[in-house]
Amino acid sequence: MALFEHMEFDSHEQVVFCHDKVTGLKAIIAVHDTTMGPALGGTRMWNYASSEEALTDVLRLSRGMTYKSALAGLPLGGGKAVIIGDAKKDKSEAFFKAYGRFVNSLGGKYITAEDVNIRTADIDIVGTETPFVAGTEGKAGDPSPHTAEGTYLGLKAAAKHAFGNESLSGLRIAIQGLGAVGYDFAEYCAKEGAQLIVADVNEEAVARAVKELSAEAVSIDAIYDVECDVYAPCALGATINDATLKRIKAKVIAGSANNQLATPAHDKVLRDMGILYAPDYVINAGGVIHVCSEAANFSLEETAARVKAIYGTLDKIFTRATDENRPTGEIADEMAREILAAKLAEKLAG
Repeated sequence: MALFEHMEFDSHEQVVFCHDKVTGLKAIIAVHDTTMGPALGGTRMWNYASSEEALTDVLRLSRGMTYKSALAGLPLGGGKAVIIGDAKKDKSEAFFKAYGRFVNSLGGKYITAEDVNIRTADIDIVGTETPFVAGTEGKAGDPSPHTAEGTYLGLKAAAKHAFGNESLSGLRIAIQGLGAVGYDFAEYCAKEGAQLIVADVNEEAVARAVKELSAEAVSIDAIYDVECDVYAPCALGATINDATLKRIKAKVIAGSANNQLATPAHDKVLRDMGILYAPDYVINAGGVIHVCSEAANFSLEETAARVKAIYGTLDKIFTRATDENRPTGEIADEMAREILAAKLAEKLAG
């Protein structure tokens, strides 16, 4: 793989390929930028089709973490890690201890936490081999509730700009993914009177949403075709692509998933289609804010205030995008780069 020529390589500071012969661990750790502070980002475990696919994912995710932390005003840089494997079969104590040693070898440049298919218990094992972990049991813990809350507040900001009212009452919201974050997000929407259409590979989660939230269940593929006001991707990324955009009928795309756009070019496509897109790394920042509360010793009150500020950040992005007739993702990237440039200038000035 040609790393430096990779289309998603964005002047990353460090990319580490990890392999442990004893446990079979295969992982990639990407440190994108440490201008604001040590790179913090979760570790996800996925049965990637190829190492190339895993590399693409970790490069995109780590860059998103840099921008996410910058726009959330956190003293953190951006990093991410992916473990290649089947979370149902490959996990073991030795497996995560080996991973912890790789994290520790970076000397604090990268701090890890939970992500897809990685739980607090897994990170606790990683933490036996390195202090550079966050979101551990008895401290910050599971970031999912704050991720869901921030996504809900971000959707309200989007509704204000798209429909003229921040209320979700009566809106038809198609939610793809009912994991820890997706289900909590669905609960917020249902409590405000939204009509939910849901899809997930986990049939039990879908049945629960139908029973508890009066949701309408559809198949994983059919979620793209439903009549709705909002499409909320809350599972894996790249569900906004050339094929799905021919089917999605929503006026707003706002969900908790990372890397929602298949390519950066889809940001402008959405703008041209008249669809308001809430940039993923802005709307789902509640999780990293939560984890940062442990790493930076925030109080409960400060953490809650920072999660609530996601609404205001998106409000500014949507306003600028309208005023300048530009894509929302482009505006968010620009705002994040402005913050990073100012911090770098401050450092250089001494």
